[in-house]
Amino acid sequence: MISKPGVSRRAVLKVLAAGSIAASAGVAHAKPLKLEKEQIKIGFIKLTDMVPLAVAYEKGFFEDEGLYVTLEPQANWKVVLDRVITGELDASHMLAGQPLGASVGIGTKADIITAFSMDLNGNAVTVSNAVWQQMLPNVPKDAQGKPVRPVKANALKPVIEQSRAAGKPFRMGVVFPVSTHNYELRYWLALGGVHPGFYSPSDVTGQIKADVLISVTPPPQMPATLEAGTINGYCVGEPWNQQAIFKKVGLPVVTDYEIWKNNPEKVLGVTRAWAEKNPNTHLAMVKALIRAAQWLDASPANRKEAAALISQSQYVGADVRVISNSMTGTFEYVPGEKRAVPDFNVFYRYFATFPYYSDAIWYLTQMRRWGQIPEAHPDSWYAETAKKVYRPDIYLQAAKLLLDEGKIRREDIPWGTDGFKAPTKEFIDGMEYDGRKPNAYIDAFGIGLKGQQKVEGANVTGR
Repeated sequence: MISKPGVSRRAVLKVLAAGSIAASAGVAHAKPLKLEKEQIKIGFIKLTDMVPLAVAYEKGFFEDEGLYVTLEPQANWKVVLDRVITGELDASHMLAGQPLGASVGIGTKADIITAFSMDLNGNAVTVSNAVWQQMLPNVPKDAQGKPVRPVKANALKPVIEQSRAAGKPFRMGVVFPVSTHNYELRYWLALGGVHPGFYSPSDVTGQIKADVLISVTPPPQMPATLEAGTINGYCVGEPWNQQAIFKKVGLPVVTDYEIWKNNPEKVLGVTRAWAEKNPNTHLAMVKALIRAAQWLDASPANRKEAAALISQSQYVGADVRVISNSMTGTFEYVPGEKRAVPDFNVFYRYFATFPYYSDAIWYLTQMRRWGQIPEAHPDSWYAETAKKVYRPDIYLQAAKLLLDEGKIRREDIPWGTDGFKAPTKEFIDGMEYDGRKPNAYIDAFGIGLKGQQKVEGANVTGR
C-alpha cells in the first residue's frame, strides 16, 4: 500500500512559492475545485499499465488537485470490481470491459462508469517453449530466416489438433472473462480457424464447442502457471510476456498492437453513485491522470524513469530490464529478436486518454459474439449502453480545466468529437469496424454468434 496521508514537503513548497508563481506572466490560474473528499483510495493490479497512477502519485499531480491518495495493489480483477462496488476502494485501475460487463450483468451486475482511458495496446499472446517449437514449421520466414510478423493462429492450429488427438486438452489463460485479453486471444484464434468456445447463461466457462480451453489466471501468476504446464499459453499485459522470456519459460508470438492497432486497454472505474456524490473529486482525479499520461508520452527519458519507478515492489515489482523493453519502445519475441514497437505502450498520444463510445461498443460486440450477451440487440442498444458507461462529458470538463490552467495543449484533446472514431481496418484480418454499425460487424465474422443466434445447452440455435 502506498499513501500520502498528510501535507507533504512538496505541498508546503508549493504554498511558499505561490506568490512568485502568481506573478509569472502567461500562467492561468483556475479557481480550485471544492473537493467533496480529499482522502482517496485507488486500487490497481501489478501491471505496467498501472503506471499513470504511480506517476500521478509520485510527481505530485494528485496533490496539485488537493487529493491525498493511497494506491493499493489488489489480488485479481474480481477483487478490484467487488471492492469498488462495496466502496472499499474509491476508484480503481480496471479492465476496459469490466464497467461494460457489469452494466449488462456479465458475472456481477453493477453501475460502474469510466471517464478516463488509461492506455492503448500493451498485451501479447505467449506460448510455452515447447509449443513454439511445434509452431515454427508452420510459421512463414523472411529472407533472413526470421518469423514473418505478425504470426497468425493458423500456425498454432495443427499443434492444438495434435494435442487433442493425443487426448490432451490445449489450455490457455486470460486474466478475466470480460478482459481485452480474452477478446484479443479469441479474435486471433478464430481468425486462424481455432474455435475459442462460447458462453451461455447456464455455462459461464466459455468452453462450449471450444477447440482450446480458455480459463482465468491472475496476471502475475501467468509465467509460473505456464512453467508448471497447467496452461500451454496465455494472453496478458506487460511485464508478464517479457517475463516469460526472462525466466526462459515461454515466448510471445503476437502483440495486441498487431491484432488491433491502438486498441484501448485499461480505464479508471468508479461507481455511478460515487461519481454523483463526489463530482469535483472525480474531476480532480481525471485531471491528475491526464497530466500523468501527458508526462509519460512526453519523452523517452520519462519512459525510462517510469520503468524504474514501477519496478519497485509496491507497484509492479518486476525486473526493470523486463519492464523497460515495452515501456521504451522495444519488444523481444525470442531471445535476440528484439523489434522496435514504439507504440506498444501508449498513454497520451492518439487521444489515448479519451473514453470513446466506439471503443466501448467494440467490447460489447465481442461479448455478443461469444455469447456473454446471450440475446441479439439493435444497434441503438449498443450506443445507449456505451453512453451509460463511458463518460466523455466528464473527461472534457477535466480537460477544459487543465486547458484553462495552461497545463495541456488544445490540440491534445478531441474537443469536437461525437464520441465515435472513424471506421478502421487496422486489425490483423483487415476487417472494417464501424462503431455505429455493431450488428453488421458481428455478422461479418466466420466464427461466432450472429443475427438472432443463441447458445442453448451445447448447441447454437436460431439464425
